[in-house]
Amino acid sequence: MAFTRLPRTNFSSHFASMTGNHVAVRVPDLNEAIQWYIEKLDFRLVHEWTFGDLQLAYVAPPTDDTFFVELIGGGSPIPERPYTDLENSLELAGFHHLCFMVESVDETLVELKQRGVKIVKEAFELPEISRRLAFFADPWGNLLELAEVIS
Repeated sequence: MAFTRLPRTNFSSHFASMTGNHVAVRVPDLNEAIQWYIEKLDFRLVHEWTFGDLQLAYVAPPTDDTFFVELIGGGSPIPERPYTDLENSLELAGFHHLCFMVESVDETLVELKQRGVKIVKEAFELPEISRRLAFFADPWGNLLELAEVIS
């Protein structure tokens, strides 16, 4: 089910051309992060570049050419507290997770487990938004969500 009560679009807005493009994730080792996204999630390496002492890369989901994950490596990042429990993670302010729509949360979880990915919250349903959800983490504790539309 799609959301049926969305507010009307506002094409007269000065920001009418604004759309989603990417989310950035700070990682301690760019090459390790690229490999993880490729090996665990079948992402594709789109582009790599440098900015000062940082190394950056865009990776994209297997079939999505419109949304990227920007991996930022190099320098000396300050480690963040890794999320190990969804409920406790909600106590912290700031960026929380990024979400990927999938056809089947359960089938995706099976594959992630086979690939050794850390599952933070097993599948559960949230009828208020007509979704089945689950959460997993990358090796640096960043949360990623799976969402499936349910009727």
